This record gives sequence, C-alpha cells and structure tokens, in this order.
Amino acid sequence: MAAQEADRGVDTIRDREIGTEQDHLDQVYRRLEEKIHEAEFLMNDAAQRGQVGTPGALAERDAQVFRAGIHLNRLNNEYEDFLFGRIDLLYGKDGKKGPDGAYTSVEPADDAVRPDGTADIGETLHIGRIGVLDSDYAPLVIDWRAPAAAPFYRSTPVEPGRVVRRRVIRSRGRKVLGVEDDLMRPELKARLGGEELAVIGDGALMAALGQARSHSMRDIVSSIQAEQDLVIRAPAASVTYVEGGPGTGKTAVALHRAAYLLYQDRRRYAGGILIVSPTPLLVAYTEGVLPSLGEEGQVAIRAVGSLVDGVEATAYDEPAVARVKGSSRMRTVLRKAVRGALELGDAPERLRVVAFGRRLELEAEELNRIRHAALGGTAPVNLLRPRARKLLLDALYAKTGAGSRHPGDPELAAELRSSFDEDVTTEDSFLAFLDAWWPELTPRRVLEAMADEKRLGRWARRVLNQGEVRRLARSLRRDGLSVHDVALLDELQTLLGAPARPRRKRELDPLDQLTGLEELMPVREESQRERAERLAQERTEYAHVIVDEAQDLTPMQWRMVGRRGRHATWTVVGDPAQSSWSVPDEAAEARDEALGSRPRRRFELTVNYRNPAEIAELAAKVLALAMPGMEAPRAVRSTGVEPRFVAVRDGDPAEAVREEARRLLDRVDGTVGVVVAMNRREQAARWLADLGDRVVALGSLEAKGLEYDATVVVSPAEIADESPAGLRVLYVALTRATQQLTVLSGRRDDPDARGVPDLLRD
Repeated sequence: MAAQEADRGVDTIRDREIGTEQDHLDQVYRRLEEKIHEAEFLMNDAAQRGQVGTPGALAERDAQVFRAGIHLNRLNNEYEDFLFGRIDLLYGKDGKKGPDGAYTSVEPADDAVRPDGTADIGETLHIGRIGVLDSDYAPLVIDWRAPAAAPFYRSTPVEPGRVVRRRVIRSRGRKVLGVEDDLMRPELKARLGGEELAVIGDGALMAALGQARSHSMRDIVSSIQAEQDLVIRAPAASVTYVEGGPGTGKTAVALHRAAYLLYQDRRRYAGGILIVSPTPLLVAYTEGVLPSLGEEGQVAIRAVGSLVDGVEATAYDEPAVARVKGSSRMRTVLRKAVRGALELGDAPERLRVVAFGRRLELEAEELNRIRHAALGGTAPVNLLRPRARKLLLDALYAKTGAGSRHPGDPELAAELRSSFDEDVTTEDSFLAFLDAWWPELTPRRVLEAMADEKRLGRWARRVLNQGEVRRLARSLRRDGLSVHDVALLDELQTLLGAPARPRRKRELDPLDQLTGLEELMPVREESQRERAERLAQERTEYAHVIVDEAQDLTPMQWRMVGRRGRHATWTVVGDPAQSSWSVPDEAAEARDEALGSRPRRRFELTVNYRNPAEIAELAAKVLALAMPGMEAPRAVRSTGVEPRFVAVRDGDPAEAVREEARRLLDRVDGTVGVVVAMNRREQAARWLADLGDRVVALGSLEAKGLEYDATVVVSPAEIADESPAGLRVLYVALTRATQQLTVLSGRRDDPDARGVPDLLRD
C-alpha cells in the first residue's frame, strides 16, 4: 500500500520532484552567498583604498562602494522566495547562446522529436527574480525579464515552441513547499538524463490522456488544449466570461491568462491584477498554480473574506442570515444606519458659545434641521462634517445680527464674519460639541450599532421583515466577522468615507550611514516583500480583475469586487450549476452593474479531465435534480473504479469516517478530502486530527474549486438540506475526486441495502 511504502521510506513521485528542486535551490543559495561575500569584500576593499588619502583614491573608493553597494542591496532584497519556475525544453534549431547562458532558439530542431513520439530534453531553465550564474558562467537562474524566460509565460499547448513541461515552484525562504506542472506537449514521451520526465498535478492527468493509445483520446486532448488556449489568449479590452463544469480547468486557465496578459503588456497592467477566490483554501491552491509574475506588488490574490484591508474573515453565517447580508436590500439598510449612527451615544442637544460678547445658543430642534440639511449632500457622511460645521457657524452668526450691520461694505462684512468664525472655532466648547454631535464614524462602529435589534428595526423598516431583523442583529452580536460581513464593511466604508492613512516610514539601511557616501549611495531599495505589502495596502483599484467561482458571489460581494475594478478589464470564471447563492437572478443583476457596459466575450469549457467517468456519472444524477436540463461536462477517462457506498445506520459516524479515510490513504499517493455539511466541519476536523496532513476536513462551501486524489462525502442529505442551493453544493462535493469517491450515508439519507442514499439512487 502507498501509505505503508511511505512509512518504509519510499518517496512518492511528488516528494522526489520536490527534493530535486530543493537540491537546485540549495545550490542557488550557496552561489548567492558567494556573491554576497564578494560584494562585501569589495565594500571593505573600497574602505581601505580611502585610507591612501589622495583625491584619486577617494574618488575610486566612492565609485567602487557605490557599485558594490547597489549589487549588495539587490542581492539581499531579492534573497527571499525568488525562485518560482522552471521550463524543460527540446533541442533548438541552432546552438547559439545569449548573454544569460541560455540557448536563443525559439523553435525546436527538426529532429528534436523522433518518429516514435519520443524526445530528449535539451535544456532546463529555472526562472527567478534575478539571474544567477554558477562559477563556470552556466545559468542557475534566469531573470524573469530576460528573453530566455519568455516561454515560461507565452507557451501554450497549442503553440508550445520548445517547451515540453512548465513547472511552478512554490517555496518559502529556503524551503521548497510544492511543485505543479503543465504539459505543453502531452503526446510526447520525453526523457531527462535518461529517465522519463516526471509530471506532477494536472499535468500528470494530461500526460496519461495524451499518451493513451486510441486516436479518439488524443483528439479529446487536442480539444482540451484548443478551448483553453482560446481563453488564455483572448483580447483583454473587455470582459472575458468563462463557463465550465467541474474539472474543466477554469481556475488554471484564468490564472495562466493573468500571466500571459501581464507578460504581453506589462505597462498596461502596471496597475496590478486582482484575483478573487471564494475561500482561503482556494487562495492557497491558487498561489501554488499561478506562474509567478516576478514583479512585486503586481498580482494580489485575495479570498472574498479578506478583500477589505485589515480584515481576515473565515466564519460562515447560517444560510438564512447569509441570504439577508448578501441581498441588495442591505444597501438601503446601511444607508439609513450610517445616518442613524450619528445620533447614538451622548450626542448633545444644545450648543452654547460666546462670541462678540454675547452667549449664543442652538436648541435641539435647530440642530436637527442643520443635521438634516447637511445630510442632504451626496458626499460620504464623514466627509460631510465640514459642511455641517459651516451650517452651524451660519446659524450662530445669524443670531448675532452682525450680517445686517454693514450692508454697503462687503469687504468689512466678510472681515467681520471671518473674525467670528475664528473666535468660535477656536473655543474648546465648540470643538468638543462638534466631536460629539458629528463624530467620525468607522464601519465597525456602525456594524456594532446594528447589533441592537430595536435600533436595527427602525433602520430596516419596510426593507427587512421582523424575523430577518432578529437573525441579522443576533449574528452581529457574536465575536468575529463572517465572510458576508466583509462586504457590509466595504459598503459602509464607501458610505462613510475616511481620511487617507499616512505612509509608514521605512527603516534606513546600514549602508546609508557610511561616512562620505550620502551623495553617492542611493536610498535602500525596498525588499520584495516590503514593496508587495505597501502596494497592496495603497492600491484600491486594479487594471485587471479575475473572479474565480463567480457564481458564488452575492449581490453585496459583487459591489465590493466591482469597486476594485471600475476601470479594469475582467476575466470572470464560473458555473451556474455550482452556485451556492440562492437567488442567482439578483446576483446576475449586481454582476452586470459591477462589470458596466464593457463588451462581453463568452467561452465555454466542455471537457472534464479531473473526474473519472464513474464519478462524473454519479454526480450527474444530482445535477439533474439541481439544474434540470443542464448538461454536465464530458468526462474523458475511466478508471474502472466505481464510487463506494457506506451506510452508518445508527450512532456517531466518526469511526466510520476515520476508517474510510484510512482505507483511502492506503489506496492513493496524494490527499484525501472529507466533505461534510458546514455545521459539522469543526467536528469532522476532530475526527481526523490524528491521521496526518494528507487528510483534509472541510465544510461543503469550502470545497469549491479544490480537488483531491480521493474524497469522502458525508451524508448527502445533510449537505442538500442545509440551504436552498444545497443540491448544487452537493454536486460540487461529489466532483472533487480525481481517483476515488466514497459516499457515507446516515439514517437521514435513507440508504438502501447497498448503502446508496435516496438522493443518488436511479
């Protein structure tokens, strides 16, 4: 068994390939350390030259320190996580090499592929943030900006050039965490160093399909490549909308499209690319699949629950509450709430000041009229404070009667008014009143105010019914934010407005402190991570927005995403059959509002290369119930392994879930996903806690976009009944496995003698 072999020290193919990349990364870091020591030696040598004292020696010292300092800074700043890709290429048409040590030929040699469909890898290039040569001037890493790196971004299965395999390397610091491969030529049997080229991830599936013996299977592979390539290379000056069922590669296609667009027209997309994923789990997967673009701050990958700066929400509301928070009706409720929140707390009902030797007062009724007049503007509430301040001063000045004293001398009247305003606005009593009467509100403060059911009932009158008000207020009283709360915070931020935050000061580099170098040495460049963090914080809009699993966004979430792409081009990826939102027409209206009047290009991916036909056929039964008349994507492979059914007719399913997870761990090399209804996800995590990190417990809404070698779906009836969109959510859960699927039923599923639940019987 695979798990037993692993215990005996036999590595999986993935482990071996990660080890290979780790060995190369170690070699690169050793070379980098040598280069850093060289730069430090030059710095020390330059300092000693300065002791000669002649003007020529001082000038030479300064110039040498300048050059060495720039080199040292760059090496140190690019030191972390800088190796991210690899391409394995066929032999080229000529043997010419460029200055980076790589061969310059774009097309393969005429005899690179043998008549029997085999080939040898002629060159392997690793792609990173800076170029690194070994001591013999052979390339260890190719700078991503170099011409030799272009195939990493531009190659597709339809136009592969010399590329056979493209590999994304995910690392943190000096440790390789994972690899993911794309095959550009899956029909080839390529060898590297005498051994067959290993392929990890989706590329392994494509390799198995492409090397199948039948011509019909190879035709299917060509169709997969062609329909995906059309999306990747589609013109960007519009909205590219991609539909496709489970396993059609929507996410991977969208991510490769991001890489292709940014590399093709980097200036146009200098404003950044935002990738929006529905869950943190899918963000982690996305980060592993996306070919790194090598430019700090260019690509931001965010879960819907972390789109608002400083917020990281992972909790889910119960379906009834989520329907309220996600509905467009919340716009009206929030507009009333931001105005109502101004009157909370100890808002004063009288203003008293002394000016021109008189005591002036504004009573509650006058203050209410002024507030109403100030709120008549369209600006955000916090930005209306200057307007409210002016209206208060106008009302106070009118009470002095000074405005009618100099009708024939406007200059004197203006001077008098200016003097009045200055006297009043410097009084502590006036400033304290203004702070209490028109406080600067925050989104969190308004959301907390909405947790009061009576208050919320006033603000939501004729918008929400009493039951909705009760459930909404109760959910806002709990600790922590839900994923749906984040869109409310973003809407409130727009309604309230906020002053710009000051930029954080950067620490000086010790090199900046060297005596005599203030004029020559540049200010220390930001590191990769510092620049990425700063740009991510400062950026509120993007040049291109990719929305993954778009069918799950609620109307309020569409408004939040739309604000980040007002002037952007878009790639929208989704599948109506997998939607977990219960009112798709309302979401479609909000989506169209977010996308504006831009023209749409629509593409459909029709081939399911993730699920074996045996699993796809079972899932299609649920699709027929959830979306009658919708056609499932075509599964192109068969394993001969039918889905397995297990019934737990009495008691706790914990032991049955553990036993089935152990069984699957012995039968697959990779991961096992256990999918449960959302209210069971913490419980399921406890069931599986001692089985290792190859087993993942996840709630039904968290499974979107993910895949596992094997899955266990626990109680289909619980998943189907947890929301109005439950059947569509169950369809998603049943389509996560690439090899084996077990359906575990309880009493609620009404399983038959074979363990097949009622929902999945013919």
